[in-house]
Amino acid sequence: MNKSFLQALAVIGLGLSAASALAASADAKQDADPGRAIVREFIASQVGDGSRVEVEIGQLDPRWRLAPCERIEPFVPPGVRLWGRTSVGVRCAQGANWTIALPVTVKVFGNALVAGQNLAYNAPAFAQYFRLEEVDLTREPAPLVTDSAQIDGKVMARPISAGQALRQDHLRVAQTISAGDPIKVRIIGEGFAVSADGVALSPGGDGQTLRVRLDNGKVLAGTVKDRGVEIRL
Repeated sequence: MNKSFLQALAVIGLGLSAASALAASADAKQDADPGRAIVREFIASQVGDGSRVEVEIGQLDPRWRLAPCERIEPFVPPGVRLWGRTSVGVRCAQGANWTIALPVTVKVFGNALVAGQNLAYNAPAFAQYFRLEEVDLTREPAPLVTDSAQIDGKVMARPISAGQALRQDHLRVAQTISAGDPIKVRIIGEGFAVSADGVALSPGGDGQTLRVRLDNGKVLAGTVKDRGVEIRL
């Protein structure tokens, strides 16, 4: 069996049949790690942002036969995200003309808040209920909360179990105003500010947009702040 052919297979991480594996030289086997390192380093450079990255390279069908290649070149195919179970493109840049999709599993680790106890729906998200831990970000279906400042004034939008990473969709703004509540409205314009009384037309919490009806019947929308509504003209 041609040595360079075996080396090309090893470099891109292809699975060899039992017969091919037995026929491969020691040099060809040693070439597998450098080839995989090229793919791993490429993926790590694409993920970026300083996170710790682990890459598991999968196996292609061992029946595939590719022409010998002197230099491979990894790339990201259009529409592919290097995240979780995915694939990376590998093409021969010197010695042959072929392109394959190599299956890989990309794990990206970063610090995020993890619940120290079970928390029920609508429970306040106090900072002491969480701890900062390194977690596999790719295992979560939504972005994680990475800073305790992000949970100020929040409550649980859904239950969470002890040891579970806190996702952004686990939280919602605590409701401080209910529909029908009388509230103070502060109207701010260029060089002036006036106050008025109004009634909330829907529930809301700090930072959210809320529609209010003033005493004169006019309906305006503003931002909830300190149990009141601020309207900027």
